[in-house]
Amino acid sequence: MSRDETQAADVKTYGRDLSPAKLEELAVNTIRTLAMDGVQRAKSGHPGMPMGMADAAFVVWTRFLRHSPSWPQWPERDRFVLSAGHGSMLLYSLLHLFGYPVSLDDLKSFRQWGSITPGHPEHSPERGIETTTGPLGQGFANGVGMALAERMLAAQYEEIVGHHTYGIVSDGDLMEGISHEAASLAGHLKLGRLIYLYDDNRITIEGGTDLAFSEDVGKRFEAYGWQVLRADGHDREAVAQAIEEARAEANRPSLIMCRTHIAKGSPNKQDTADSHGAPLGEEEVEATKEALGWPVAPPFFVPEVVRELFAKRREELDREAEAWKERFAAWRQAHPELAARWEAQMEKALPEGLMEKLPRFEPGKAIATRNASGEVLQVLSAEVPALVGGSADLAPSTKTLIKGAADVGPGSYGGRNLRFGVREHAMGAMMNGMSLHGGFIPYGGTFLVFADYMRPAIRLAAMMGQQVVYVFTHDSVFVGEDGPTHQPVEHAMSLRAIPNLVVIRPADAPETAEAWRVALERRTGPTALLLTRHGVPVLDREGLAPAEMVARGGYVLLGAEDPEMILIATGSEVHVALDAARLLAAEGRRVQVVNMASWELFDEQPEEYRRTVLPPEVTRRMSVEAGITTGWERYVGLQGISHGIDRFGASAPWKVIAEKWGFTPEAVAEKARALLKAGP
Repeated sequence: MSRDETQAADVKTYGRDLSPAKLEELAVNTIRTLAMDGVQRAKSGHPGMPMGMADAAFVVWTRFLRHSPSWPQWPERDRFVLSAGHGSMLLYSLLHLFGYPVSLDDLKSFRQWGSITPGHPEHSPERGIETTTGPLGQGFANGVGMALAERMLAAQYEEIVGHHTYGIVSDGDLMEGISHEAASLAGHLKLGRLIYLYDDNRITIEGGTDLAFSEDVGKRFEAYGWQVLRADGHDREAVAQAIEEARAEANRPSLIMCRTHIAKGSPNKQDTADSHGAPLGEEEVEATKEALGWPVAPPFFVPEVVRELFAKRREELDREAEAWKERFAAWRQAHPELAARWEAQMEKALPEGLMEKLPRFEPGKAIATRNASGEVLQVLSAEVPALVGGSADLAPSTKTLIKGAADVGPGSYGGRNLRFGVREHAMGAMMNGMSLHGGFIPYGGTFLVFADYMRPAIRLAAMMGQQVVYVFTHDSVFVGEDGPTHQPVEHAMSLRAIPNLVVIRPADAPETAEAWRVALERRTGPTALLLTRHGVPVLDREGLAPAEMVARGGYVLLGAEDPEMILIATGSEVHVALDAARLLAAEGRRVQVVNMASWELFDEQPEEYRRTVLPPEVTRRMSVEAGITTGWERYVGLQGISHGIDRFGASAPWKVIAEKWGFTPEAVAEKARALLKAGP
């Protein structure tokens, strides 16, 4: 029998008759070696963090975390966030050992094409992965959002909700600015059921953290209003005691500073930056296994006694989930109306006839689309219990306050209005956490120019397919006197570059209502509403296509028989293009006006429909949008032109800006005439 065959045969007897402490040590070393082997086989990855945090993670997952591999989406499960997503093999190993659908072959396929074990964890609730992490700090803020969602649900359904949010965070997470914002707000809100374990290994990619990081982390978090605890991250009983203390604290989130050794057990790479982001190497893997008293071969070795240990805990957890299910059934029978609300909220259900209840807007009246959005929001919030949100200290400007509803505040979680403060970074990622948790359709408002602060969170929301709504107001240079620092010119286009993000720039108040409908019905990704600060006329739809056509993204607003030219516009420029077309029609020109409210929705339409909106034979086309022109060539073609602003803005009243930069019907008509004269 070969050496490998001998080792494989020993899987049934290896580690038998060990004391409980020694059995735990065997289980922890199983996690370490699986991580080492996965990274080594992939020839890339981060072995050091999983090896260093294996003890602490084992304690969390086997003694405290309430989850159910048989029911991964149990609503009352504790949430676990691996914010230090580079240590993904730690999470994958735990999921495999607990019996989630992550097989040993999946661990062997780490970072490979088509595998379910990518380099950083990707949202997969059926496999026990609560959120996509890796961009440092995002998971930290996601967890704050999850903890807030739990408290808000518990305020409504206290008999069936009361779980914790756990996470592992790294030095990198705590350096990134987003974690400062989220930690500050978590402390302010007194989110006592939020418990983070800080992997204090004092190593980053470049070397020791003292190269650039010398603050007192504990004092910083104490200043935020957190409970700060300390433990030897390799002393499992000390970690467990710290978690017990954290769970006992009702009014403060807890940071447990776990002093650890990166690549724990590696004879030559423990406590070195070399182990952070690269495989240990075949020789060092062998040396580490020998130092741990572990069989050198075969790789990905899991002793049977370790499998039994995790299987026993899984059975206990599954029984807890079943007991909750029985308790929920009794609660539902005792509280049918409240249970119906719970189910509607968890399903994010929309009532029938919702659109008929929305306000009507008088044609011809100038209404800023941000104001229209605020009016629509009042009705939607009353009808859709899952809809909650706020702004980054801009509610009076973004019109995102739900009137008559209470604020969510420290120790008071029954409201609907979220006060994020001046924290766009945290707001974006916390909304992701709330959506991921379930039970909420979160929205957040700020000026479009500040979407840059939220971009990483927006990108991850799109990647994870989360139903999040961004209310971006002050959407163009027509912000006016605030000047170029607050006038977005490239932002709409930069958002359109994010896959699976639907960007809608409605032309008037009725289209704004329709844009909200799209956002509430769309379950597969986030939606950004780009809304005006200044008033735009409500279009008189007689002779025009209805506002409901916004759902198709682009549509023929004003048709023309055998058109010789197409004007394509968005947002507040639609009425300008419409008036320009009418000026040209008076001269005998046949101009079709297309409202391209959403590129993404339009591109989803069948080709036959898109050809009716933009007939290929009509090559003289002109886009009209008060922003950069890059990208419009996809719709105007090689023979078309784009009228926009390929520079930063200027401080002046918005009507002056419109005149100076040619966003008047007369100026647009003049450009169109020049294009028509140029011939086909």
